Amino acid sequence: MAASEIPPGEHGQPARSDASSRLQVLSTEHWSLLATRQLTYTESFSRVSMFLAVLSGAVIALALLAQVDGFHEAFTIAAVLILAVVLFVGFATVGRLSTLNREDARWLVGMNRIRRAYLEMHPELEPYFLTGSHDDRAGLMKTLGMDGPAPGAPGIRDLLHGFQTLPAMVGTVNSVVAGTWAALIAAALGAAIVVAVAIGVGAGLLTSTALWLLTRRSFVRFVAELRPAFPSAPMEPPKS
Repeated sequence: MAASEIPPGEHGQPARSDASSRLQVLSTEHWSLLATRQLTYTESFSRVSMFLAVLSGAVIALALLAQVDGFHEAFTIAAVLILAVVLFVGFATVGRLSTLNREDARWLVGMNRIRRAYLEMHPELEPYFLTGSHDDRAGLMKTLGMDGPAPGAPGIRDLLHGFQTLPAMVGTVNSVVAGTWAALIAAALGAAIVVAVAIGVGAGLLTSTALWLLTRRSFVRFVAELRPAFPSAPMEPPKS
């Protein structure tokens, strides 16, 4: 008998059902997505660490320069140039963190689909799942623990959560650096101290608002472009 004609179960090889094979494939993909999420987290922390290292080095360099030259013209020029580099690294970090957040959301969508497959095979286990099992916005938000009252209308909890994320924290530091940079430029051009401080505060607030809007718009656009294969069941209208 040819090897291809040997029925399952011979030569000590147990027969495997289609259900067990599906479960193994899904479990492998599930763990693969978990590992990919771990890589995403690792890169996020590495990016933030790199930005903070550049910022710390810039502050130390400016402190040493201030001891040598005082707060004169050479210090101002050097500070403007050094802070420009810090801002570039900071903006690039916020942009990359925003991209990593979208990638992480994509892996979560994939895990929701796998969870839906688990429930299709064993629907009796649904009461034990805390995370979402649909690959639309509602399922994604449920897995993230941010399921709000309505799409496009985040609650106070979601807004507060947004300010605690890595892009928001790095963006806040960038706003302070941008304000300081703008104030130094204004002072170098001969503006009064009060005017330079006002320009710095305005630049900081403008930078913070712009970064928040851009990062939020990027994530909202990603969620809006989702093409769910297993959407959540629509809510039934209240009975009159």
